[in-house]
Amino acid sequence: MQNMTIGIIGAGNMGRALAAGLGATPGGPHALVYDHSGEARQRATQQGLTVAETLAELVAWANVLVLAVKPQHIAALAREITGDVAARHPLIVSVAAGIRTDALRHWLGSDRVARAMPNTPALIGAGATVLYAPPDISAGDRAQVEALLRPVSALWWVDDEDLMDAATAVSGSGPAYFFLVIEALAAAAVRAGLPEPLAVELATATALGAARMAGTGTESPAALRRQVTSPNGTTERAIQSFMDQGIMTMFATAVEAARVRAAELGRELGGL
Repeated sequence: MQNMTIGIIGAGNMGRALAAGLGATPGGPHALVYDHSGEARQRATQQGLTVAETLAELVAWANVLVLAVKPQHIAALAREITGDVAARHPLIVSVAAGIRTDALRHWLGSDRVARAMPNTPALIGAGATVLYAPPDISAGDRAQVEALLRPVSALWWVDDEDLMDAATAVSGSGPAYFFLVIEALAAAAVRAGLPEPLAVELATATALGAARMAGTGTESPAALRRQVTSPNGTTERAIQSFMDQGIMTMFATAVEAARVRAAELGRELGGL
């Protein structure tokens, strides 16, 4: 990180999460963030992030560029920065869902391109990020990608770029699934009679504790579930209700819908 100057283009939720995690704050000289939207720049400033005055300033300063704009805006952004990329040849890391490296390389005129699919828990240093780089990218650039994201996230490389769409569907979109589960559990708790503040805190703490247990890796999630599920007990009755309503199919269908949409974005926006 010490030799990297990081320019994050895009101050939406993901851009701000990465910027905060990577030190784009006063006194943290390694990262700057920029967004064409004045409102987004203002939100970033209010969050305490260091915001470049112009895109040109950021691109001229950074030796690593993180493209954190929406997939629909990647091609237009590439046209804006391609001259500076050709002149300075920075390492480029795209976090845009669906947009493949061959399209990025074509638009940017650079082979120093990798992809990452982080998620918003990177804001608190608890992200889960899947990485992909073409086979011909250098070992040094791979190491830089890892050094860039390791402070805010656990990292996994994949060798098949098609798997980035699956990663988008699981970890990229996944925090929203778990927020929905917490939301639903809290709502059910309120219907069962608990006060809403307690219901939300209890559902959240329960989810956090379960995730920590699963994260130890000592036993599978299925084994941990069975440990809680006593025969003829309350948990067994609840789990059976979930199964009867097709929870496994619901998740499989949802993840596949997200994966397909990521692939669609790649074809719609990144076709050459």
